Amino acid sequence: MAVLSKIRERSLILILVIGFCLFAFVIGDVIKSGGFGVTRNIGSVNGTDIPVQEFLEKVNDLESRQPGISPTQASNAVWSQEVDRILFGERFEQAGLRVGKEHVINMYAQNPQVAQNPQFLNAAGQFDKAKFNEFLVNMKTTNPQMWESMERNTPVVEASAMRQIYTAMVKSGYVATNNDAKARYEAENNKVTFDYVYVPFSTINDDEITVSDDEIVAYMKKNEKKYKSQPTRSIQYVKIEDKASAEDELEIRERINSLINSRVEYRDGKNDTLPGFKDMKLEEVPDFVNSNSDIKYDSTYVVKKNLPKDHADDIFDLAKGEVFGPYVENGYYKVTRMLDKKDGGSVKASHILIAYKGAMRAAPTVEITKEEAKAKADDLLKQINADASKFGVLAAQNSDDPGSKNNGGTYDNVTPGQMVPAFDEFIFNSPVGKTAVVETDFGYHVIKVDAKYEAVRIATIALEIRPSDKTGDQTYAKASQFELDATEKPFEEVAKAADVNVVDVAKLLPSDESIQGLGAQRSIVLWAFSKDSEAGAVKRFDVSDGYVIAKLKDVNESGLMPVEEARLVVAPIIRNEKKAEKIKEKMTGDTLDAVSQASGAKVATAENVTLGSAMVPTVGVEPKVVGSAFALEAGKTSGLIVGKSGVFKITTKTVEKAAELPNYNSYLARVEKQEKTAAVSRISSALKENADIEDNRVKM
Repeated sequence: MAVLSKIRERSLILILVIGFCLFAFVIGDVIKSGGFGVTRNIGSVNGTDIPVQEFLEKVNDLESRQPGISPTQASNAVWSQEVDRILFGERFEQAGLRVGKEHVINMYAQNPQVAQNPQFLNAAGQFDKAKFNEFLVNMKTTNPQMWESMERNTPVVEASAMRQIYTAMVKSGYVATNNDAKARYEAENNKVTFDYVYVPFSTINDDEITVSDDEIVAYMKKNEKKYKSQPTRSIQYVKIEDKASAEDELEIRERINSLINSRVEYRDGKNDTLPGFKDMKLEEVPDFVNSNSDIKYDSTYVVKKNLPKDHADDIFDLAKGEVFGPYVENGYYKVTRMLDKKDGGSVKASHILIAYKGAMRAAPTVEITKEEAKAKADDLLKQINADASKFGVLAAQNSDDPGSKNNGGTYDNVTPGQMVPAFDEFIFNSPVGKTAVVETDFGYHVIKVDAKYEAVRIATIALEIRPSDKTGDQTYAKASQFELDATEKPFEEVAKAADVNVVDVAKLLPSDESIQGLGAQRSIVLWAFSKDSEAGAVKRFDVSDGYVIAKLKDVNESGLMPVEEARLVVAPIIRNEKKAEKIKEKMTGDTLDAVSQASGAKVATAENVTLGSAMVPTVGVEPKVVGSAFALEAGKTSGLIVGKSGVFKITTKTVEKAAELPNYNSYLARVEKQEKTAAVSRISSALKENADIEDNRVKM
């Protein structure tokens, strides 16, 4: 009490101290982030900043418009859009591009949902800009919220229009000449026949050739553009799962068993027998389940196919009041009691919805009146009563319910309360095969009851199989000790002692969210790219089912691919270069016969090979070899040629040139089309390749 009294006396001082500490914390963060009133940027493109606030607003907007998208996916999508916006914006400005209202309408007209909407079509069935304009004018007063949304979206549509125009301009700049067309014709039709001696790289085993990391880096530096990369990190990690031990599972099983039968408890000075799950009155079961189960009681009637898959027969065949279990399903120990069974607890029904103008959720294209809808529904019912096999076809042709029209109008396993009351009442109170027209707020339904299923109401006690506090403490201690040991000893050695597997991740990018084997773990990526994390750093992370201990193996800021990743691509190239030098030493001689004798390789012939395919029979595509054959005069022998798959020496026998054509128009059109198509796909990547892009997202 004396202590509490002292605290009360000094409460004002405490409040001031706490307030000062909070202020210091906030002001420290403000200073760290650039001070009051300073705009922080998420990055820049060619010196144009991308403000963090605007960026985050766009990310939040995308997340709200696309439920299910992760924050990192949204961030990556918006980042790509912003980079393109700035890069293409620069090109638009340089080209002097401007767009007006007509361009915006044209963009909307390219959207099938707009262009094919009957509301905007003329008598000829074509999109009518005047009708669309009228719709926009009316929207301003009839639906101001949608109007404001379209107004906010206008800059995006304008940018799309300018990009379309710019792309068309770039495509127009690509032209093919008659020389290009003739060259393509000759590449596909000129033919060369040559003899060759070929020693493949595979004659030397890979393990005879060593390729060092330094050689890989040197090769990448000579071909920097080809092996350019963002900053990357490589890590290795182990996962220590926090899962129930055998003792924990046994304890949970014993606990659920104790709930099944009646038990005796000492209460108020005497022994009292308490009914168990198996013996208690049916009306007491729901409260008992809610008091003892990790999953609450569900009073819904279910059909057999919706029962636990591996135990559906056992549960469905229970008599009223009987119990099945314990059994294990989806990480729970369960025991189930049958409470009730009834016929027709679930229904399969087919329907055709005929909506009318003004009905609930009727599409804008619906123009018929309520009376016309009723007449149409009655007519469809007559057709179905005459021939029930037509139901599916009639549903596909007439139904205004997009959720069922393409599957014969059918809804299977409908439970009470799932449909609107009038629909519900008809299908549950009518026999199988019964048809009728039923009115609801959505319109008129032509309904047929297809089948009824027996359903059961069950009660299940479910206890999650989770680690005990003791097991959790042991797992935490193991993970903490691993983290401590891994900072002082080799990671693999510590993992072996702990009997856990090491996973290597060769390439993490700043924008990555998922990690191989772990799924979404953005916090690990942020740690790997933190300015405070150095190669060799070790850190423990809490994950949903345990702990991950990660080691930062390599920090790559060089702008080149990580060596471990590059090794897969570059090492074979360097290895083949070294093999080629060894093979050349064996392929001595001035003639093919001499080289054949020295190397042990046979002389073979390639007949009628074109430069367009460059295919050497039994070898594969070898453009350098075929090109050399065309370049040689008949009867001449080449030097040693290092091809894609080995070393060659060739002697050209004949070069057969295709007859000249009166014109090459067909080839001209094909070459030009291919070049223009390729140009469109290369614009964005070409702009990014030559841009100065700074991405600070990982630092935020």
